[in-house]
Amino acid sequence: MRLSKGAMIASWIFQVAVAVILLQTLYFKFTGAEVTKHIFESINAEPFGRYASGVAELIAAIFLLWPRFAWFGAALAMGVLAGAIVTHLGPLGITFDYPGGHEDGSLFGLGVFAFLGSSVVLFIRRRSIPIVGERLG
Repeated sequence: MRLSKGAMIASWIFQVAVAVILLQTLYFKFTGAEVTKHIFESINAEPFGRYASGVAELIAAIFLLWPRFAWFGAALAMGVLAGAIVTHLGPLGITFDYPGGHEDGSLFGLGVFAFLGSSVVLFIRRRSIPIVGERLG
């Protein structure tokens, strides 16, 4: 199904924005930055959770930038980001101290923005979802 020009532009803006947010966090996840280690230690998921979420975010970013599968990237990103948001609202906190610094809530804000951006992409591209997409129109 073809999207209108406005829908296509909106979708691409959010696809790229969310992909950039997901990709920029990978460096910190894969190099074991103190803030990232602290986050995953707070939920007893260090290092496995850190690596697994990094791989999931990488896959989501790739699919977000692949138009045919942008719906899948958006859905995967929403799942990963829902976990991040719940962690911030629960054991971690929106702002927190970690060895060597303080997180002022910007990670939480980026997570919420990326979640909402992913939901916009999923809504716009809902007709691309196999089997059920035509019924969602």
